Amino acid sequence: MIPLPHRQTGCVALRGNGLEIGALHEPMRLPAGCTVRYFDVVDAPTALKLFPEIDSAALVPVDFVGNIDDDGLQQFADGQFDFAICSHVLEHLANPIKAMRDLFRIVRPGGHVVLAIPDKDYTFDRSRKLTSFDHLWDDFTNDVRENTDDHYLDFLRAAGAHVFDEPPENLPGHLGWVRRRREHAHVWDSASFRAFLDTGFSRLKINAALHFESRSAENQIEYFSIWEKLPG
Repeated sequence: MIPLPHRQTGCVALRGNGLEIGALHEPMRLPAGCTVRYFDVVDAPTALKLFPEIDSAALVPVDFVGNIDDDGLQQFADGQFDFAICSHVLEHLANPIKAMRDLFRIVRPGGHVVLAIPDKDYTFDRSRKLTSFDHLWDDFTNDVRENTDDHYLDFLRAAGAHVFDEPPENLPGHLGWVRRRREHAHVWDSASFRAFLDTGFSRLKINAALHFESRSAENQIEYFSIWEKLPG
């Protein structure tokens, strides 16, 4: 994994026992003394089939398997962890706001939640429109648990436009492949994601204080932030 100095700077605040979601082959580098367990939607053997480009030796062991969109984080108690890490995961989900709510539920008051997303301007998503908060709030209030084909067609137009030059009967196969890989369904840049967090915290009544933030203009890849969960 390429070192990302801003992450290491922010993560010095983490202590105790944590949960990292969707680490695959790029787990967060943590300070000495931290212990972490890993949660993902598939186990390691299934991940290798879905992501053949990944070095099998780099995959983290998956301790908990579950689908966040389908209440997978409900297996954890309130305040069970000292910290939770959700890095480059929310853009894949059907219901990012539900995930955000559950992440802050499973962390104790005084603990930390790490939230990071790829900034579209530094990825294959650069030509896509930003996802609106209203769209995501509608998905939350309607308890949406699966992304529609429209999300993945939009992804393919940006990241794999060549598939539309193939015979149309091939398209369902491409859609099925990107759905199984849970490719990017939602798109943010650093400013829109920070606005998403601020509005989401307000609507969900999450009491959190920003501990550390790094935007893509600085790090050339992502919006990265660490939030302290406050009492109340």
